[in-house]
Amino acid sequence: QVHVVESGGGLVQPGGSLRLSCAHSGSIFSTSVMGWYRQAPGNQRGLVARIYTGGGTYYSDSVKGRFTISRDGAKNTVYLQMNNLKPEDTAVYYCNTWPDPVRIRNRDYWGQGTQVTVSS
Repeated sequence: QVHVVESGGGLVQPGGSLRLSCAHSGSIFSTSVMGWYRQAPGNQRGLVARIYTGGGTYYSDSVKGRFTISRDGAKNTVYLQMNNLKPEDTAVYYCNTWPDPVRIRNRDYWGQGTQVTVSS
């Protein structure tokens, strides 16, 4: 019922580009701020970008100017265009509501994420 499917990750060289997609189901996502999060080994999961229902956006300083978040309401999909990728962008990327993730049975719900690896 309520779920997300992240896709589009892969292995890319520094300076390359990837486009991530987040297909979501459940009315909560359509009326919520949506965010892209990432988690690298040994690090906490953190927000990298978010988009409001009206189209406004936010980016963390580390990705500002390189990443672009967008959403297509008709397709129930959120995108993250990632340009000029750097090795420090390597992480598993997740999408979810912001500021709080969706909760199912009193625990946070997260999809499987999609792995992004930036390496030469």
